Amino acid sequence: MSSALTDLCRYPIVQAPMAGGASGPQLAAAVADAGGLGFLAAGYKTADGMYNEIKQLRRLTGGPFAVNLFMPQPALADPSAVEVYRHQLAGEAAWYETPLGDPDSSGDDGYEAKVAILLDDPVPAVSFTFGCPTRDTLDAFAKAGTYTIVTVTSAEEAQAAQWAGADAVCVQGVEAGGHQSTHRDDPQADHTGTGLLSLVTQVRETVQIPIVATGGLMRGSQIAAVLAAGADAAQLGTAFLICPESGAHLLHKQALTNPLFVRTELTRAFSGRPARGLVNRFVREHGPYAPAAYPQVHYLTTGLRQAAAKAGDAQGMALWAGQGHRMARELPVGELIELLIDELEAARAALSMRSPR
Repeated sequence: MSSALTDLCRYPIVQAPMAGGASGPQLAAAVADAGGLGFLAAGYKTADGMYNEIKQLRRLTGGPFAVNLFMPQPALADPSAVEVYRHQLAGEAAWYETPLGDPDSSGDDGYEAKVAILLDDPVPAVSFTFGCPTRDTLDAFAKAGTYTIVTVTSAEEAQAAQWAGADAVCVQGVEAGGHQSTHRDDPQADHTGTGLLSLVTQVRETVQIPIVATGGLMRGSQIAAVLAAGADAAQLGTAFLICPESGAHLLHKQALTNPLFVRTELTRAFSGRPARGLVNRFVREHGPYAPAAYPQVHYLTTGLRQAAAKAGDAQGMALWAGQGHRMARELPVGELIELLIDELEAARAALSMRSPR
């Protein structure tokens, strides 16, 4: 790892920021204490809510940690398409006996207020999803002593992040669970993402800054593979989702290894942006018709998802998961990271034995 990343984590393991409750203070603290880099997901939280979780995390661990922010989204959605989708979801609202949400809620996720808090009371690292901050913002974080990471899905996005002054990029392959962090949401590009190993190699040949690789990683041998491809560290999300320290809903945790859910796919059904999740009834029925409208669709379906969880109905929940979800292991964070490191070292040793001398 680069020296700056080494200062943040003893092992080349980063816990992905999973918005929606999974990546809270307990999970981030456990990862930090085990030698990885733990993440707080600030997406969908208020600025005050984020700050309260940071204070809680600081009480739980003295180790370095990071905070993830969602970039403000341009107003590109077609209001008529959102209205049509609202009508399509009327049956869901009746079934769960809950009203649909307001699609016109804020599209900036409180970004400026969150940035102001993080500059006033700096944290060790901050990452950005759904776009790249301005050079002025990244320079301000650099002056505050905060390490910055921009999530990218192409070599072009990685180059733009390097030009803007990011310290590192998080390279997200199409295998990743949750939202694809493309900087421009283009419906014409749906289902055309690049696999992680190919993408890491492309980005490594394009930029000089450190790379964190993410997308479907569940085993130490996979970590070894992305490190060999040019990454400096590996980011895992679904692997930590099932841990007891994760704040994910119990039904979500159980679904990861439930044989009823046999595959994942990218869908706009829950948020209006491509996101990989387990294929359930909601995805099958609404995915083909969901418009490209983020965060409007997210706000429209929030109440439905909450009602489904309250009713114990996993078929109506957003069950975000990477392609390797069936390999999830229900272990405490400390034991999981120890096992991942053992597997990483075993993979490295096996590769060394096979290498010609």
